Amino acid sequence: MSRIGKKPIDIPAGVKLAVGQDGRVAVEGPKGKLAYTLPSSITAKVEAGKSVAFERAGDDRQSRASHGLARALVNNMITGVSTGFSKDLEIQGVGFKAALKGKNLDLSLGQSHEQLFPVPDGIKITVADGTKIKVEGFDRQLVGQVAADIRAFYPPEPYKGKGVRYAGEKVQKKEGKTVQ
Repeated sequence: MSRIGKKPIDIPAGVKLAVGQDGRVAVEGPKGKLAYTLPSSITAKVEAGKSVAFERAGDDRQSRASHGLARALVNNMITGVSTGFSKDLEIQGVGFKAALKGKNLDLSLGQSHEQLFPVPDGIKITVADGTKIKVEGFDRQLVGQVAADIRAFYPPEPYKGKGVRYAGEKVQKKEGKTVQ
């Protein structure tokens, strides 16, 4: 039995969870709405509107793998619509900066042109001091993907450490060439 999959999820106040006959799980809360379709071998049961538990039909490898995954994804949905998720990014480098221009994030990263990143719906981006970016939203996968896309414009390079990095990320610096 999956250790993660067999744990029930408590549903916080203000969050509505509905499980359809086709395995579709819909979660609605103060931050937004999310939906997910369970794998065919996994079933969800809402117990008294206060918790949800997951069971698997068989004991084959695919069912065991999907059991914990389905529970974790629904748990992330419940957490997202109630409290939300955020990722912090830092820009390091002389002259490197970011700014919001309408629905676009404008990144000046040492190239001849500025790069515009369109902010997707459901995501809120804030820029502090021109070098600190905060990505917030209720969909954990989307928040992580947006942060990774912003970081991909200029990942931290190993010689001077310039670039866009996650807050607290350590960059292993390499030694440059030496004259003999």
